[in-house]
This record gives sequence, C-alpha cells and structure tokens, in this order.
Amino acid sequence: MKAIQSLKQHAPKAALLMAMAAVPFMQSCNPGDANTAQASLMNSDAASKVYVEPGKHDELYAFLSGGYNGQVSVYGVPSGRLLKIIPVFTQHAENGYGYSEESKAMLNTSFGNVPWDDLHHPKLSRTDGMTDGRWLFVNANNTPRVARIDLKTFETAEIIEIPNSAGNHCSPYPTNNNEYVVAGTRFSVPINEDGSPNEASLEEYQEKFRASISFIKVDKETGDMNLDFQIMMPGFDYDIANGGKGPSGDWIFFTTYNTERAGTMKEIGASQYDKDFLAAVNWKLAEKYVKEGKAKEMPAHYYHNKLDKSSHIAKSEIKKTVRFLDPAECPGMIYLIPVPKSPHGVDVDPTGEYMVVSGKLAAVIPVHSFSKMQKAIENKDFDGDIKGIPVLKYESVLAAEVQEPGLGPLHTEFDGKGNAYSSMFVSSEITKWSLKDFTVKDRIPVYYSVGHLVIPGGDTKEPYGKYLIAMNKITKDRYLPTGPELAHSAQLIDISGEKMKLLLDFPTVAEPHYAQVIPAEKVAPNSVKFYKLEDNTHPHATKKEAEARVEKKGNVVHVYQTAIRSHMTPDNIEGINVGDTVYFHVTNLEQDWDVPHGFAIMGATNAELLIMPGATQTLKWVPTRPGIFPMYCTDFCSALHQEMQGYVRVSPKGVNTPVKFWTGKQKPAL
Repeated sequence: MKAIQSLKQHAPKAALLMAMAAVPFMQSCNPGDANTAQASLMNSDAASKVYVEPGKHDELYAFLSGGYNGQVSVYGVPSGRLLKIIPVFTQHAENGYGYSEESKAMLNTSFGNVPWDDLHHPKLSRTDGMTDGRWLFVNANNTPRVARIDLKTFETAEIIEIPNSAGNHCSPYPTNNNEYVVAGTRFSVPINEDGSPNEASLEEYQEKFRASISFIKVDKETGDMNLDFQIMMPGFDYDIANGGKGPSGDWIFFTTYNTERAGTMKEIGASQYDKDFLAAVNWKLAEKYVKEGKAKEMPAHYYHNKLDKSSHIAKSEIKKTVRFLDPAECPGMIYLIPVPKSPHGVDVDPTGEYMVVSGKLAAVIPVHSFSKMQKAIENKDFDGDIKGIPVLKYESVLAAEVQEPGLGPLHTEFDGKGNAYSSMFVSSEITKWSLKDFTVKDRIPVYYSVGHLVIPGGDTKEPYGKYLIAMNKITKDRYLPTGPELAHSAQLIDISGEKMKLLLDFPTVAEPHYAQVIPAEKVAPNSVKFYKLEDNTHPHATKKEAEARVEKKGNVVHVYQTAIRSHMTPDNIEGINVGDTVYFHVTNLEQDWDVPHGFAIMGATNAELLIMPGATQTLKWVPTRPGIFPMYCTDFCSALHQEMQGYVRVSPKGVNTPVKFWTGKQKPAL
C-alpha cells in the first residue's frame, strides 16, 4: 500500500541502530563526575529544600510503578521517604495479600491464579482534566489486566482481565473525567472473532496477527470497572498512550512500533521503515458508534475480581463476551500520524494543542499540532491508508521539531509555565525546552540512563511545576554496592527557576518505570481513620470475645478467633488432627486506624495475616505432624506484644482428641 511504500524509502541502517542501542552500556561512570555533582550539592541549599522535620508531613505523594515486582511503591516528596508498598499483581507476605483466603481471588485469571505480574504504569483518576486523588489505575503487562487502587485505604480494590490482548503495556490511561480507562496491547496476536483457538502459524504474523484497544468504563461514584468495548487494530505493537485536553479532550493518542509487522529479529525487522505511527483515536466517536449498534459481539473468557468493602472478601466473576469495533466500518474514528522510529512516550501539553512524540533513536523531538491535525483531516491530506485507517501526512500535522535535545528521548512532561522536560536515555540527561519557540533552554545530567520522569500534574491541564523526578535505570557508583544488582534510583530536581537544580538522590524499590505525583492535600484528608466493627459483614466475623469458638466437622476445622491488645481468644486449642484443614478466621476488635494485628502459626506453608482494624481475615493451615504449635501476633501492637501468643495441640491422625479451647481459664503454675 502507498502508506507502507512511502515508509520504506528512508530505512535507517541496522548497524547504526545497534550502535546507538549499545551506547548506554558504554557510558563512562566516572567517579570524578559524581564527586563534582556531590560538591555542587554541598554548596547549595538542597538539603534544606528536601528536609522534612520529624512529625511533619511531605508536601506530595509519589506513586511509582514496581515493574517486575508487581507492586506500587509510595514515597513522600520532597523527602524521598518510602511510605508504603501496595501489593497489586503479586502475593505479599508482609500483609498476607494473595495468601489469605479473602484475597486469593484477586489474582484469578483465565490462566488460573497468577501470583505475579509486571506493573509498569500508574495513572491517577481525573476530574475535569485534573487528578482528584480518588483512585490509582495500574496495568499488568504479562497477563493482561488493569487494577484500581482505592486511595482512601491504599488497597487494591478491583482487577479486570483484558481479553484479546498480550502484553498489556500500553495501559491504563484515563480520560479527563474517568469516563474510560484505556488499554492497548503490546504484542499483536491472532484474534478470531468466533472465539476459536488462536492457532495461526508464527509464519502467518503479517496476515493473521492483530491488536486491540480496550475501553474500560468507570463508574463515576464507586469507581467500579467494566470492559465496555474494544477496537480491533492493525497488528502493530502499541507502547504508550495519553489523552488529550481542552480542544483535544475527545481524543487519545497511542504510540506504535513494529509497523513493519516483523515476527522475528525485531531490532532489525522492526527498523525497516523511516517512520512508525501515532494512532489518534476519537474515543467519543467510538462510544457513539457503539451506542448506534456498530459494535459486534464475540465470545471471550476473562475474569473480573472485586474486593467487597464491608466483608473484605474478593470475589471473581467470569465474563463470556466482549463487544468490538472495526475501524474500517467506523469512519473518522482513527487516524495514523507518522512519527520517528520506535517511539516510546506520547505526551499532550496542558493546552491540548501539542502532541510530543519521543522516538527512542531519533535526533529530534517532533511536536504535532492538534489544530493542524484537524485541518489535515478536513482537507483529506492523506498518504494512503492501512486496514482502512487513513494515514495523515507528516508535514501536514507537524508544528515543529525540537533540535538537538539529546540522545534517546523517551518521555516528556510539562511545568505549566510554557516549558517541556524530556528524558534522554542514551545521553543520561533531562532537557528543558520551550513550547513557544521549541528551542532547548537548559539541560541537567542524571545518573544514569533515565527512563521515565514525572512532574506533579505534569500530564494534566494545570501542572504543579515545582519538582521533577527522574527514574534512572543504572546507578553505578551512586550507592553502596549491593551485589550484582545495584539499587534502583530516583533523583529529585528543582524546576521552579530558570535552571534545573538537583536536590536529592534516593534509592527506590525495584523497578520504577513510570510515576504519578499529587499534592498530599488531595489524598490525605480522605483516609479512613475509623473502622466500625458493625460494618464488618464477613460471614466468619467474631465481633465479641464471648463468640470466639472452634467448630469441627469431619476433618475441617473453623477457628473463630478475636485479636485485641494484647491477647488472642482462644489462645489454647485442642482437638485438631494431622491432615485436618484448619481455617483461622481472625477478627481484629480494634477500630482505630494504625492498630492492625498479625497472626501466624508454626509450619504454615503460605504466609502470615495482617488484619486491619475492624476486619476479618482467614489463614488456611493443614498440619503435617503431631505436636504443640505456637501461634502469635506478628505485628508489634503494644508493650505486651510478645505476650500475645498461644498454642494449638495437633494429635496424630485417627486419635479422637476432644475439641477444647480457652483463654485465661488456667491458673498459673507456682
């Protein structure tokens, strides 16, 4: 097709691409450079700018993706203090997430219970184009899923699996009023509309592999998610997306790579054309087509997991169908815009006029104009089409190219004062440039190989342009060595003045990809501080010590236990046999926040429990040998925490030991 042929004319040399890709590994990690930077810090007032007095709170929350650890890490800014780890797509022994009977279902998928995933992109919920502090949406890259974290409790509230997707990297991006959270597939795969198995040959990549973009509807009051529809896309790889603002608010933009649709040796095969594409999707028009009945229904099989707020029990629902749109049947819904090869980030400035696209191997940063895009569409200024999707001419949409920004541009955010900041992976720096004349104004080195960066509200219509955080991939000579894997790193940079100033290095939990930062005043006041026992609807809740008991039927035992400073009821249990399935249902009778209780028993092969105030959690235990087994509270809860313990007697299999339990009924031995 014409569009494809035009891209072939200026193919870069594979050798050049490979040489540029190798640059990060040949960087000089000169200790002298680091010492110079340290000296500069010592001579500044950087320390006072990041110091938060004991008892004082940070100005901002920073939510960093955990990458391959499957979690979200929460930091205070400007101090860089780690405040919390939120488990999402991984089991977490610290609080029993994914191990307790209540939370196991959160990790259910069509592949079974998957206790790990690769979490790349957090995105905060929006109201009128501004972060509102209600929810945080995050993606699972490996087994495609989107999760919602409730910022009133900092708990994972919901996870929805994405069918017809593989490598859910291009995800999750909310529209300006949370109408939708949008997710694109990284890896194209065969998709059969009749729901039959995807058994195409790998040699049929170009003919049969396709991609999808999923539109997840978000309830405005509860945040509950529902997969509304999908758009079937050409079989490219989809990398990053971001929504428009103001005049472009009805649009969302996706970077694509491997538009060659190469199935092997992609570092060469996916570099044959001169350009890849930015896919501009009019989500409002897509929604209209769905309402008009243009969407078709196809069989699907995916899980939707929710954590009930009152019982604190996760439940799974299996979904069987999904609706989809074909772009060829929906004119005006999608356009393709040529961009530099292998683009990563696409970022829309606060006015909604400019779309900044970062080609990882490009020597310039192209800035596209939304108004010029609209004019090009009106004039049908096309360069052919792909699968019925018009390709706009590069020059017709281009506003400017930022010259000599650095090497390896990845991600751009904005300060709300007319400036943009781009991360440069290869040359290890942050570049500041102007949206007025598209010229570079400042640059600062970072250590080393920065991936993403974040400015508080830097992807909204009104950024909070005081700080920038660079998330770096390499940290040689920055920290004490910790074996073959060094500490991961973030650097806090002051962007309030004309020149950028490095304020702080702080190590992070592996592996930060992307982040969101929000003023604490939008989140902290909404924290739940009192958890009423009467609101606990767990079917095995024990709300009074007098109701504590042990019930045995056959080889299944239910222990209804309470925890309060500083004892468990019951704390002595007999009548359990080897091979019995024992469920400890532990209710925390405390109701004030920050008084959790833990529970563990010797020989348990899963984890401990951390029971939040007013809640009930269940640990499953199958004893494998007879004996006396201690149980205890794992969370230091009071001066007599060590005394918060008890015993379970396990008899041999077949021995008829009567069920007995008590607390405080024995006289102490002399």
